[in-house]
Amino acid sequence: MPKMIFVNLPVADLARATAFYEAIGARKNDMFSDHTAACMVFSDTIHAMLLTHDKYRQFTDKAIADARTSEVLICLSAESRQEVDDTVARAAGAGGKPDPSAVQEHGFMYGRSFEDPDGHGWEIMWMDLEACKAAMAPAEAAQI
Repeated sequence: MPKMIFVNLPVADLARATAFYEAIGARKNDMFSDHTAACMVFSDTIHAMLLTHDKYRQFTDKAIADARTSEVLICLSAESRQEVDDTVARAAGAGGKPDPSAVQEHGFMYGRSFEDPDGHGWEIMWMDLEACKAAMAPAEAAQI
């Protein structure tokens, strides 16, 4: 079985958060969801666990961080530049904040960002790996 990642996020309003993530393309896995949590599936290996604050507190003694500060940036890959733009547009349409960070335009790589309604920061990026390798020195490209 491939390794999987579950990003656990505390949310103030589980229904609102679930609707937001569905709007940007994740699907809810009802098997691992209830009135305290929603398992949102981005791919076979990438999931976001949306947890009510009470549920989140069951996993840590630390205080829930203020999402207006920055501790981590979560980045998902996209199949195309258009998918990057479409995802950010869907995030904005579902109540998220588009482009809180500068758009990243490097020719072979294109990235944008958004925040969900709870303020959690996400990035989405597309990269042309072959063009990236061509832009690097031969020794660097061999390591990719």
